[in-house]
Amino acid sequence: MGDEARGLSEDVVDVLVVGAGFGGMYALHKLRGLGFSVRVLERGHGVGGTWYWNRYPGARCDIESLEYSYSFSAELQQDWEWTQRYPTQPEMRAYAEHVADRFDLCPHITFGVAVTTAAYDEDGGCWRVGTDAGDLITARFLVLATGVLSAASVPQFPGQERFRGRIVHTGSWPEDTEVDGLRVGVVGTGSSGIQVVPHLAERAGHLSVFQRTANYSISAANQPLAPAYLRDVKARYPELREQARRSFTGSTVPINRQSALAVDEEERNRRFEERWALGGFAFLGSFDDVTRDPEANRLAARFVEDKIRAAVDDPATAELLVPAGHPIGSRRICVDTGYHATFNLPHVRLVDVRRAPITGLTEAGLRTADGEEHPLHLLVLATGFDAMTGSFVRIDVRGRGGVTLREKWADGARTYLGLQTAGFPNLFTLTGPGSPAVLCNMFLALEQHVDWVADLLVEMRERGARTVEPTVDAEQDWSGQVARAAERTLYPQADSWYVGANVPGKPRVFLPYAGGVGKYRRICEQVVADGYRAFVFDADLTVV
Repeated sequence: MGDEARGLSEDVVDVLVVGAGFGGMYALHKLRGLGFSVRVLERGHGVGGTWYWNRYPGARCDIESLEYSYSFSAELQQDWEWTQRYPTQPEMRAYAEHVADRFDLCPHITFGVAVTTAAYDEDGGCWRVGTDAGDLITARFLVLATGVLSAASVPQFPGQERFRGRIVHTGSWPEDTEVDGLRVGVVGTGSSGIQVVPHLAERAGHLSVFQRTANYSISAANQPLAPAYLRDVKARYPELREQARRSFTGSTVPINRQSALAVDEEERNRRFEERWALGGFAFLGSFDDVTRDPEANRLAARFVEDKIRAAVDDPATAELLVPAGHPIGSRRICVDTGYHATFNLPHVRLVDVRRAPITGLTEAGLRTADGEEHPLHLLVLATGFDAMTGSFVRIDVRGRGGVTLREKWADGARTYLGLQTAGFPNLFTLTGPGSPAVLCNMFLALEQHVDWVADLLVEMRERGARTVEPTVDAEQDWSGQVARAAERTLYPQADSWYVGANVPGKPRVFLPYAGGVGKYRRICEQVVADGYRAFVFDADLTVV
């Protein structure tokens, strides 16, 4: 998919969408179908968002393909053929390109353009948006579909300018990256690190994995999708999708409503084994209280820790790979294929940088605090993202009175429902902080947000309203609800990206809503039923 012609200096649209990932693509399709003029700006050169950029070896979805996909088109659901339970990045990207072609989206998307500024014009009641190409676009509504796991967190090491090798980040993997026979280092053992390590080990001459924090990871149990299973799911798609929308996690995988403490050890281990064999996030649904009760959580963690020890030959390495200091699931649990067994290979080494932190880079490699230099040709940064807020505040977004979004969120992101923030009229943050977002199936969350925003814009059109934004009181109340929902779980006990702990200086605030997808959806529906309670409409009929 090539670049669109850029001549946007005079562009005026009803809705400007930033980002052509799965949220931005659906927003374009939905809003265009409702009669709004829509333009999408995308910094990449193709659709797919996260699945366009994350091309590292082994990149794979950790939610099942038959659920991690659009539900808005019955025909699309029936026609597209997923090949595996957990799709690879190339398959996800192919799906994105198919959707773009099928619904004729690309003529409305400008590729290779990054949005740099967005300022609200109070007199005109519109947004003035600037790009790195010098374009200026005027839009009545601004939808930030920038992705909540898209703003890479890239550490800067002392001496980095002297390193003669290559440095790449998993979140923007160059296609020409050489690995074969090289000495490779990986910094970071979160989801992307755990996925990339086994694949790098297959090709590298030597692989060093620099681990600060071991993470819990569940076997994916990935497999090709059997034709009979595909037919069954497609025949039941309407009921399965509705079940997911009303569930706690946004998935059709059931949660066992028993307490882990209410059964004996034999029954408990039987349940754990069943979920382990099933693979993936389903393990956390072994019992109802695994993510809430410390003792139930400890029993689940111990089961996974024993699986790690059984997979790793060297006892000392195994103990380093056993997570410590946080409950299982309080950091985003990882889903892997052969990760722990990779450390049985003779050319793979685990380096404990909690004991001996990284002190910097040299010409030839990476140095740790114990004085050891680790020779490297390629350094892979699997260091994750400035999650939930980074992609929003990296744009210079200015609302009423010129206040920036970064300034407003300096002490912690505040939104109403994760959709809007007071003082920024007609600005929408898809799956923003304060929504279930990263705690659920992102496709389900994106579709719900786009549908909700679309209904609101139609309501404004019917009312003759110019602007909409939430009240400060509603925003503060919602922030309290988000915090209380988190406090009922074990999530806040971990120094995770859920609370911004991976970004130096970021305020520690639990960002997603942990009260469940179904409850969140009901709250959003009730807001509408109450006449858009807590939203302020400006009935001035002035148009852009």
